[in-house]
Amino acid sequence: MLVTKIYQPMSESDVYLFKEGNHFRLYEFLGAHPMVQDDRLGTHFAVWAPNARQVSVIAEFNGWNPHAHKLFARWDGSGIWEGFVPEAQKGHLYKYQIVSNYNNYKVEKKDPFSFWGERPPQTASVIWDLDYEWHDSRWMQNRQNVNSLDKPWAIYEMHLGSWRRNVEEHNRFLTYREIADYLIPYLKDMGYTHVQLMPVMEHPFYGSWGYQSVGYFCATSRYGTPQDLLSLIDQLHQNDIGVILDWVPSHFPTDAHGLSYFDGTHLYEHADPRKGYHPDWSSYIFNYGRNEVKEFLISSALFWLDQYHADGLRVDGVASMLYLDYSRKEGEWNPNEYGGRENIEAINFIKRLNEVVYADYPGVQMIAEESTAWPMVSRPIYSGGLGFGMKWNMGWMHDTLEYFSKDPIYRKFHHQELTFSMLYAFTENFVLAFSHDEVVHGKGSLLNKMPNDDWQKFANLRLLYGYMYGHPGKKLLFMGGEFAQRNEWYHEQSLDWHLLQYGPHQGIQRWVRDLNHFYTHEPVLFQRDFSSEGFEWIDCQDWQQGVISFIRKCPGHKPLVVVCNLTPTVRQDYRIGVPEGGFWELVLNSDAAPYGGSGLIHGGQSAQAISFHQRRFSLNLTLPSLCALFLKLT
Repeated sequence: MLVTKIYQPMSESDVYLFKEGNHFRLYEFLGAHPMVQDDRLGTHFAVWAPNARQVSVIAEFNGWNPHAHKLFARWDGSGIWEGFVPEAQKGHLYKYQIVSNYNNYKVEKKDPFSFWGERPPQTASVIWDLDYEWHDSRWMQNRQNVNSLDKPWAIYEMHLGSWRRNVEEHNRFLTYREIADYLIPYLKDMGYTHVQLMPVMEHPFYGSWGYQSVGYFCATSRYGTPQDLLSLIDQLHQNDIGVILDWVPSHFPTDAHGLSYFDGTHLYEHADPRKGYHPDWSSYIFNYGRNEVKEFLISSALFWLDQYHADGLRVDGVASMLYLDYSRKEGEWNPNEYGGRENIEAINFIKRLNEVVYADYPGVQMIAEESTAWPMVSRPIYSGGLGFGMKWNMGWMHDTLEYFSKDPIYRKFHHQELTFSMLYAFTENFVLAFSHDEVVHGKGSLLNKMPNDDWQKFANLRLLYGYMYGHPGKKLLFMGGEFAQRNEWYHEQSLDWHLLQYGPHQGIQRWVRDLNHFYTHEPVLFQRDFSSEGFEWIDCQDWQQGVISFIRKCPGHKPLVVVCNLTPTVRQDYRIGVPEGGFWELVLNSDAAPYGGSGLIHGGQSAQAISFHQRRFSLNLTLPSLCALFLKLT
């Protein structure tokens, strides 16, 4: 279906909703929209600048002359300036020149609602439309089932500018369409269910990876046109791969052409730097107490779900939004009206955001990157939660990597770091994430976090992934981790794909592929991810031998046992209790030779009627060193 829309300027009812804070489709009215008026094809411009004295469209079609096409302030007190320009056509570059009521402040601004823009470092907006003929109706009709919380989520997080590059052409970026040709077959072969794209919204500084956004409705031009990105998402859907977009409502950059000091006042940001300036990122914080700002952000969220068919948003920096004292010393923040440190305006915004998103798009998921112990992040608003669908499990990530970085000789003294997660595993709907944040800024790659020689590094990494896929929670792995990238991620170059000529890296990739395919077809590993009824310890206390064992289960399916030997010592005659008698097949073994392991054991065994671990039946196993075993009752 070809999506075209006849543009109509804002009606009185639209303005009423806008002024009261309940208009969440602002992208349909504000910005630059090609249209026909009085039989003339041109463009209607509309921008919110309530403290401006004059607003002009400056563009290539008028020689960037601020006197040629002045906009008019609406009579209704909305603060919106608008006008029709017949000379303005699709593809023309433009900006707004704003003259403020205050101190004759004059500035040239990118259109906050533009759909496309010049390639950075150039800063003009481009008149564009989002007409596109979609072919993903089958996916969209079934999306609510595929994206539900009781389905498998194996997420591949990636950065479009550095996944692959064209080395022959001066290391240039691949376009959205070129990426599709490589990415889609790769994701299908590897068994991923979803891809999570680091921010595709336009950003002036490439090194921010998209987290310093100026284009909240504008796909970055670094990789092509909006239609090119639409095509990439469309093709992913046609191949049954969901698309999560990273989205940043927590802060925005101070660049003069962006949102900052937009009309000569602190329009989008708080005027008080104690609430409006972020010390960690040297950026501005949105004024969540202002209706028009909340509408801007919620409209942005809906825009990517509506126009780009995104299947979910990963919301960045939620913790920084929740706390007034986030990264601030005493005296650098003001308490709320009740004397607390909670940002009540931001909390209300988050709840409203999730409420609106799930009401309009029940088939998507909102995923919080929230790093504190804030309660009920992924619980419904009606029960006191923030209303997200899922939350990254940062505690599990930190404790797990801390444990695995230890030399195995010391791990018995840190056993609780591995088992502690099960005390809170079902308090939220968790995503287990080894993201880009863990392989940058001197932290080392996942492979190089592992201790000792190369054989143990690779064995530990296979064990880490096996433990991750056995543990309750959805799965996310950053690109390069699936084949044991040795170097830290660097956004200015392609991943080190040449490593796949070497056996150990091939083995890691094969292991991740097999984990994904097994996981996505094994309901006991995902149906009850968020319920304690889906998990049961066999033994979490064998710290002396460095072994953990547990059961994954769900109604109507045979149980699965996971055993992890976290030491480089082979454990002979290691007995574990199992829930039932019968034959237990060895379905996954991280030590198998095709993965680069020793190939010490094969097959499975029948349970013996010997009581152990308070169970009637047990298995007598050989546990290879640094190994994860998955055994399934047949």
